[in-house]
Amino acid sequence: MRTLALDVGDKRIGVAITDRLGITVQGRPTLGRQDVETDIEQIRRLVEQEEVQKVVVGHPLHMDGRQSAQSQKVEAFAGRLQSAVDVPVVLWDERLTSFAAEQVLEELGMDWRSRRRHVDRMAATLILEDFLREGR
Repeated sequence: MRTLALDVGDKRIGVAITDRLGITVQGRPTLGRQDVETDIEQIRRLVEQEEVQKVVVGHPLHMDGRQSAQSQKVEAFAGRLQSAVDVPVVLWDERLTSFAAEQVLEELGMDWRSRRRHVDRMAATLILEDFLREGR
């Protein structure tokens, strides 16, 4: 079962996908945000081309679990995406994912400019790995 993960931000969308067996995770090129319709269409095409059976969208809640302004934007985006694809779209708690992604990239020796280019992809990868680890 192929699963796609998204780390939706205001400027970029990090993307990661499993192999066809749903075992390994690969980061994909980050999508630059344009407008919601274009962003949704790019993801819809990716879901179709890669035969994705589930989309996991990182849900950026506050540390205490409360909604944030960004989590409300992401929920709205996920709702629009669900209307555009014929597969389930699942919100997944992503607290500390971007922080963890920054740490991993720093440990790999990347300078801050390189980390900035890769953090969204790494965050999407970590979201998907966490989702798979939980047995979903």
